[in-house]
Amino acid sequence: MQHHNDFIKLTEEAKTRIKETTVEKVKQLLVTQAPFYLVDVREDNEWEKGRITGAIHLGKGIIERDIGTAIPDKKAHIVLYCGGGSRSALAADNLQKMGYSHVESMVGGYRAWGA
Repeated sequence: MQHHNDFIKLTEEAKTRIKETTVEKVKQLLVTQAPFYLVDVREDNEWEKGRITGAIHLGKGIIERDIGTAIPDKKAHIVLYCGGGSRSALAADNLQKMGYSHVESMVGGYRAWGA
């Protein structure tokens, strides 16, 4: 999918303020059973077609509203993913603005996961 230049600019700006992680590092966290939240921020229809095992779903449209209930600990390690890494970067930026201090966006998203 070709994204509009304004969206690309917005996500690139967000990526200067957030931390990103790789698929390999997330897989290692899952193998070692490290304590972290894996959050899928894709749309409901994307979630229903497939997801990473162990992920919770807080779509980009509701994550800011519902994160405080789903993950009240603002120091918790949270890894966000979407389809390709852009929406998760935007969500990570917003969560940091809300006081979450250990948030990462997975580069390449679900497509890079190879599911």
